[in-house]
Amino acid sequence: MPDAIDLLKSRRSVKPIELNGPGPTAAELATLLTVASRVPDHGKLTPWRFIVFEGDARLTAGDTIAEVFRLNRPDATADQVEHERKRLARAPLVIAVVSRAGPHAKIPEWEQVLSAGAAATSLVFAAHALGFAASWLTEWYSYDRRVLDVLGVQPEERIAGFVHIGRPAKATEDRPRPPLDDIVTRFGTN
Repeated sequence: MPDAIDLLKSRRSVKPIELNGPGPTAAELATLLTVASRVPDHGKLTPWRFIVFEGDARLTAGDTIAEVFRLNRPDATADQVEHERKRLARAPLVIAVVSRAGPHAKIPEWEQVLSAGAAATSLVFAAHALGFAASWLTEWYSYDRRVLDVLGVQPEERIAGFVHIGRPAKATEDRPRPPLDDIVTRFGTN
């Protein structure tokens, strides 16, 4: 058990631009997605799904991101547009976690949204357990309907995050974490 706790305590986010290949193998990708799908899911609704971006598909999706960026910012420079084109190509693998939360007779929508967040969190931890690093991001294109339509995200769905996965290009440094005294209260005590 201490090995698992040490692993959980050592996870850090790594910027996508600092993630190198090779990315996960097909078997490792299957493991990542299997772990990410084993999260609390009240009512067994599976209120999330995954979109995998690997290989040239990362740049194909980037073409849409760049085009929409250009439409939003007609004054953008060629370098800025190219930067947007490479958004999903910064890491060897990107997995979008899509929330499918919606009204339900018994299961509050909020619980469904949290389940999608748990899937993204589990994906990040699974990557770390397999020796990869990850970064969970939602950037502007996560909210742009024109991009979402091309990526296959339905109108009733939302992006919970894009999880960028690869190997860290350099040793990762931890950031300061909040002291427990600042974030924990005990009910019924002063």
